Amino acid sequence: MNIKSSQKLVEEANKTIETLSPMEVKSLLEKKEITLIDVRDIRELWRDGTIENSKHIPRGMLEFWLDPNSSYYEQNKIKDIKKMVFFCAMGFRSALATKSLIDMGFKNVANAEGGFDALKNAGLKVIEKEKK
Repeated sequence: MNIKSSQKLVEEANKTIETLSPMEVKSLLEKKEITLIDVRDIRELWRDGTIENSKHIPRGMLEFWLDPNSSYYEQNKIKDIKKMVFFCAMGFRSALATKSLIDMGFKNVANAEGGFDALKNAGLKVIEKEKK
């Protein structure tokens, strides 16, 4: 069986999507020009926290929550959203998420280079994610 590797999928996605540096993300967030979306698994957020004022949309539900024709559509997740900038732990899942939304027809989307750790190191505030 000859399958395309996940690494190759990420490389291909990165050629076609907009990627913002952690400092660009920080600047745009401070100007309130973007909505930061954390696509990591909820257990990662509980363990490591998340970026303050980011929204959580798990990678596995992203396309469904943002599709108005899906029974899982979460209109409140994207209400008043400007540009959506996705992040995960390292930037790989969020690259695929960004490409998937472009494929769906979304225009104003980008990936945060380096993921959560890079954003944290750029000085974005991390908050605890409480278990509900």
